[in-house]
Amino acid sequence: MRAMLIVNPFATSTTAAGRDALVNMLSARLDVVVEHTTHRGHAGELAIKARTGAFDVVIVHGGDGTVNEVVNGLLPSADDTPDSTLADDLPALAVLPGGSANVFARALGIDPDPLRSAAQLVSLLGSGHRRRVSLGHANGRWFLFNAGLGVDAEVVAEIEQQRRAGKKATPMRYVWATTRAFLTASRRTPALTVTVPGEPVLTGVHFAFVSNSTPWTFLGNRPIETNPGTDFDGGLGVFACRSMNPIRNTPLFLQLLSNRTPRGRQFFRTDDVAGARISADTPTEMQMDGEHLGPQTDVVFGHRPAALLVVAPDPHS
Repeated sequence: MRAMLIVNPFATSTTAAGRDALVNMLSARLDVVVEHTTHRGHAGELAIKARTGAFDVVIVHGGDGTVNEVVNGLLPSADDTPDSTLADDLPALAVLPGGSANVFARALGIDPDPLRSAAQLVSLLGSGHRRRVSLGHANGRWFLFNAGLGVDAEVVAEIEQQRRAGKKATPMRYVWATTRAFLTASRRTPALTVTVPGEPVLTGVHFAFVSNSTPWTFLGNRPIETNPGTDFDGGLGVFACRSMNPIRNTPLFLQLLSNRTPRGRQFFRTDDVAGARISADTPTEMQMDGEHLGPQTDVVFGHRPAALLVVAPDPHS
């Protein structure tokens, strides 16, 4: 089996020794071509090379941002593929966690430890375990697990800035960044409008998420589920909040931290929808799979079932 291993050497939880161990373990079972990323967007360029290079599987060792780049290089643009399914001759995708959150890998049931996940991958490949998962898309790009406008994107932007300054992305750093972003946003007039087919138009929204799976993210080992009814086999989940009042939102935060289904009058939540639209009165920050995309004023979200072939455990076994 021919595999391309795309490694992000700058990912949060990777080390040179760990990467060498992974390569040795995989090379004992696979014909592996190892590629290291050197700049933003490079993982996508390597995935395009894999798409046309007769590889059976593309293995990504990095964080969610690297995996997102690979998927967007591996698949044609969402704007160029109107059919419900994509080509069957594309390489399968496998993920070895290497970032700080690794939401996509963990949502697929991949072990968060890189060496244990490599052993898991070898076993899955040997037994032929494959599954197709849905993808979301917006602005011509695919996303794996979530995209959002507002507070979450502002947090992502701050964490990216801190990482460029040499600081590590830790759960506590995310907590402080979220707290600051929330307090800052509470002083602003809500600028978002959310439109979901079959639902009343929602105005006066402070922040909104569109999810392709659950959990929405992880805080350390704790899953945060805004849309528990959303998974890789169904449609998109939408979560939108119309209040930034700390007192009103305290029960919501406690529900999210305790894995209870979110309930409250100040927010809107729905699962298994085919699409959504988020428009903004003023340019509002956007993130996709934990990558900052910059300010947006109008974003249309779509859903593609069975879009991506992945090497992962059977969720029903």
